Amino acid sequence: MEAPAEPSAGSPADSRSTDSHSADSRPAAGRSADGGGLGPVPGPDGPRPAPGALIQDRLAGWVSDLSTLHELTERLARTGTLDEALRELLRAGATLVGARRGLAVLEPADGQGPASTVGLGLAHCDIGAIETVPREATAFGRLLDGPADGRGPDGRPAGPVAVPDLAGDPGLDPRHREVAARLGFAASFAVPLAAEAGGRLGAAVWFYDEPAEPAEGRRHLAGLYGRYAAEHLARLLELERARARMAALAEELLPTRLPYVPGVRLAVRHLTGPRGGGDWHDALPLPEGALGLAVGSVSGSGPSALAAMGRMRASLRAYAVMEGEDPVAVLSDLELMLRLTEPARSATALFAYAEPERRRIVLAGAGHTPPLIVGEHRTEFVETSLSAPLGMLACWEAPSVEIAPASGETVLLYTDGLLRGPGESTDRAFTRLHAAAATVPRADRADPGAVADHVLHTLLPDGAPAGEDVVILAARFD
Repeated sequence: MEAPAEPSAGSPADSRSTDSHSADSRPAAGRSADGGGLGPVPGPDGPRPAPGALIQDRLAGWVSDLSTLHELTERLARTGTLDEALRELLRAGATLVGARRGLAVLEPADGQGPASTVGLGLAHCDIGAIETVPREATAFGRLLDGPADGRGPDGRPAGPVAVPDLAGDPGLDPRHREVAARLGFAASFAVPLAAEAGGRLGAAVWFYDEPAEPAEGRRHLAGLYGRYAAEHLARLLELERARARMAALAEELLPTRLPYVPGVRLAVRHLTGPRGGGDWHDALPLPEGALGLAVGSVSGSGPSALAAMGRMRASLRAYAVMEGEDPVAVLSDLELMLRLTEPARSATALFAYAEPERRRIVLAGAGHTPPLIVGEHRTEFVETSLSAPLGMLACWEAPSVEIAPASGETVLLYTDGLLRGPGESTDRAFTRLHAAAATVPRADRADPGAVADHVLHTLLPDGAPAGEDVVILAARFD
């Protein structure tokens, strides 16, 4: 790691430096926001430290600065999302430059997004007020709208920009002056966020309550940290874009709407996890007012799992039309297709042939989680026979199960991502799912979507799967 050009404010070397540019006692000139900075030049009559002591103190200051920088970058490296990284960037930068408020904007120059704005010590209305200032009127805005490669006119990476005294700047835009006065900003310090390969990603700015400017050593540290943060943000950005592309592709491969079949109301919830991509669902009308319901999961992740999922769903639709009354035959055909086209892949699946007017369901499952019936007088799992996943046996076959949901009851089909809690046993996971379904409010039981939402919010309070995809297909029988 490159060593700082100057010792940071507050380091042992600060009090013994002989840099003359920091002798000004005004807070805005060569002094950090917390009152630190480089000390005065020793007078001609005062004692002068030995040269060896100066070098030793300066080296100690560098080691202290590098230790701080290492700790802050380690904390940043542990962030796993863009939002987390931006918030950690603001907190660490505030520590380095001695500020308590800041703003980070992610706005990739390639225009492909995603864009995000995060504040530190700022309310939403404060961020809104700052955004009303014309970009070209602020150094921060000029960094955001600078060259796409994140470099300055000299071809070198753009560096930090300090405005040590906003009120004393005669060329300050009136709107900028008004917002600064209203929010209590007297100075600002901004760093660009530009990756070596990805170009300009955004910028971060910190605000001071009084005229101030970081000492040269702190400016250098903030610049180093900003360059490291930009590279980390670039990696997270690529991951986020890959997830977005995967989610869009999965959405294209799944049904865009659920069919209307008299006697039953349907709802589906599909959440894509960071390691998911292979879960799917389907609902298709069949002859004589019947309805086919299916959920499944393909092993693996990434584009290959999505492609396999698309083939599985398309094949199951064809088999359901041909022999949907026999769910075992449908899954047997699906197993043969998987073994011939994806010999190294396994999958779980559950297919149900429903006759809503008769309130009758015949279903079969291959290594899949059992359905759950939720009603006024019962909440219970359907006892299905144990069966291996598709692709695990030379010839798959298992008996089907017939159930008769009462009027007003909802049948939940789901994938096992709903049960995957960190360090949780399978029995405990099923118990939590049963409890979540049993506590659906009475007012929500008439709506299959509300039933699915209640279960999801109970089991996943933060709204995001821990790893795999989560699918819930709810069918309420009238």
